[in-house]
Amino acid sequence: MKRLMLALGLTLSAAALAPVPGMAGATDTDEERAARWSEIKASIFGDRKVEASPSAVAIDAPARALDAALVPIGLTLADKDSVKALSFVIDDNPSPYAASFTFGPAADPGEIKLRVRVNNYTNVHAVVETKDGRLLESAKFVKASGGCSAPMGMSDEEAMKGMGEMRMKFAGEPQAGKPIEATLMVRHPNFSGMQMNQLTRDYTPARYIEKLDVTAGDTLVFHLAGDISIASNPVINFAMRPDIRGPVKVVASDNQGGRWEQSFPLPSASN
Repeated sequence: MKRLMLALGLTLSAAALAPVPGMAGATDTDEERAARWSEIKASIFGDRKVEASPSAVAIDAPARALDAALVPIGLTLADKDSVKALSFVIDDNPSPYAASFTFGPAADPGEIKLRVRVNNYTNVHAVVETKDGRLLESAKFVKASGGCSAPMGMSDEEAMKGMGEMRMKFAGEPQAGKPIEATLMVRHPNFSGMQMNQLTRDYTPARYIEKLDVTAGDTLVFHLAGDISIASNPVINFAMRPDIRGPVKVVASDNQGGRWEQSFPLPSASN
C-alpha cells in the first residue's frame, strides 16, 4: 500500500520531480483537504472507521516550519496503556504515509518524537490504533514547502559516509519505577528521490530506512515502518518500561538492501 501511494505521487519524469512552488496548497479549501484525507485514510486503513479524537494524541508541530526538510514532530498519547500502534501521515507529501510505529511489550508509548520532511502547506494526521481495534485520529495544519526536494548541501558520497552508524542517549539517570527515556540517532541520508545532485544535475535515487526494530533483551520495544518523509539522519525519541532488561538492540534496513544493527547497554537504575 505504501509503495502504491509513492507511485501515485511520484512519476519517472523529471518534470514531476520538480520542486513544488512555494505557495502551492496554501489556498486549498477545508473541503478539498477533507476530501484528500478521506482518500488517504481509505488507502491506508481500508473501510475501517477512523474516529476524530484530538484528545487521543496531541501533535506538537510548528505552525510554520523553519526548515521544511527538518520539521520536529512530537506525538503525545493520552492513554498509552491502550495503544497498539501509531501512524503519522503528511497529507500533501508525495508519499503521505510517513511512519508507522507498532509497540511491543517493552515500550512505554507515552510520547514519540521524530523529524520529518514537509513538501507543501498541509494537514498532518496522527492515527492511534488501540488494542481493542479502534482508530483515533488527530490533525494539525503545518506551513512548509519543498522539504522533500531540498538538497542536503553536500555530495551524495558525503551524505552516505558512515551510513548505518548509530548512537543512543538516555535521558539522565534512570529512576526505579519510571520510564527509561532514550534518543536514537541513525546516520542515513534518507534520500527522497526528489533531490537533485548539484554536480550532475541528476536526481538522486530514493534510498531511505524502510524498517527499524528496537528490542530490549528479547522483547520488542517498537517496530518502525518508514518512508521518504522521514528526515535525513533520523532521530527518534521514545521511552521504555522501567522493568526491562538490556541490552537495547537496534536493527535497521533500507529499501536498497542495506542492513545494520547495534546494541547499547542500559544504564543502571538508582533506587
